[in-house]
Amino acid sequence: MVFTLYRIDKVQTLYYSAEHKLLDGNVLDGQAEVFGIDDDHIQFVQRKSPRENNHRQMCSSSSGNLCAQVQTNKHEWKIIASEKTSTTTFLCLAVLNGVLCVIFIHGRNSPHSSPSSTPCLTKSMSFEIQTEEEDDKLLPPMEYARSGLGTAELNGRLIVAGGYNREECLRTVECYDPATDNWSFIAPMRTPRARFQMAVLMDQLYVIGGSNGHSDELGCGETYNPNTDDWTPVPELRTNRCNAGVCSLNSKLYIVGGSDPYGQKGLKNCDAFDPVSQIWTNCAPLNTRRHQAAVCELDGYLYVVGGAESWNCLNTVERYNPDNNTWTLVSPMNMARRGAGVAVYDGKIFAVGGFDGTHALSCVESFDPAKNEWKMLGSMTSSRSNAGVAVVDGLLYAVGGFDGNEFLNTVEVYNPETNEWSPYTKINMSSL
Repeated sequence: MVFTLYRIDKVQTLYYSAEHKLLDGNVLDGQAEVFGIDDDHIQFVQRKSPRENNHRQMCSSSSGNLCAQVQTNKHEWKIIASEKTSTTTFLCLAVLNGVLCVIFIHGRNSPHSSPSSTPCLTKSMSFEIQTEEEDDKLLPPMEYARSGLGTAELNGRLIVAGGYNREECLRTVECYDPATDNWSFIAPMRTPRARFQMAVLMDQLYVIGGSNGHSDELGCGETYNPNTDDWTPVPELRTNRCNAGVCSLNSKLYIVGGSDPYGQKGLKNCDAFDPVSQIWTNCAPLNTRRHQAAVCELDGYLYVVGGAESWNCLNTVERYNPDNNTWTLVSPMNMARRGAGVAVYDGKIFAVGGFDGTHALSCVESFDPAKNEWKMLGSMTSSRSNAGVAVVDGLLYAVGGFDGNEFLNTVEVYNPETNEWSPYTKINMSSL
């Protein structure tokens, strides 16, 4: 069974074999039967494999709704209903080999995935349409899938550290160089850790706290020197914690909030580290207990975004003024979210993905400090909670995370000209 999706003159073929494997349909070249081609609409194409001799017809009407005339053997393939949900998206309800499934057909900026094992038909199947930009190249994935990772920009490169997958907490550190479009490894951390954040201070990376998979929270921290490619310990926190926000501000490192010793509710704690004196000092506490909040610096202020007080996700945002050591509430986000990625891009705070208490999120919003307001932006191609977000060479990247089903090693980038996210490297940024 083969499904080929047409968009103008570009084709992608996926072959669903009798062995229940999703394969590259190019091996079946020369056996295509094309039905109902229309330059203005998406087309289905059916091919006969050597092992299957069924005949199907699928087309799209002028209104954009898909229709199907199916002649097939029992419990093999049948379209039940379909709808065009947007200009670039179709939704089909179908029976495939006797199993009810959903097929999403997305346009150009849809996520690209290549199954590494036999597909599970109890889940939705997703096929992507290739467009005239088919020559675009996918951003290379990380070597390891990671969620709850530390992410930062250092010397024009994207650095990702630690995190966890279904098996263990990681100590490996990967480095993406946009100039070569490649990932490489740098020295691993001394301690495996996840559920932490990473920051840059005085041209060095800092990781503080987190979890090693065996204890709920860590008090240790370490710093990476790119000149020696080595990690060295820093003085331990006064209070062990994971799920805390970490950020640099005015030559100091701040750690904000985090989980209590039982991991059931957030903390108000805020501490600052002086790399010269190597001393931690207490700062004014937050107004609201928070864990899995994201932290960033903008215009000399420290912002803490979202998180959760206990199990309830927050949309509230606080701003820290180091001059008078006070926290002030600013305009809340449109979406409550914990485990979001946060970065400053084009003078605004971007809150990316996260978890709303029920689902991993793909939605993104930005905060304009001049207007004290949040605005919804284009969504990512993948839902991502506990992902990493960083700005590298003028581009905003989202990397890794958990989509609700799988731990991710994929990367995507934001294009402000089109307000779209894409997993492809070719983006017209010449005017920026």
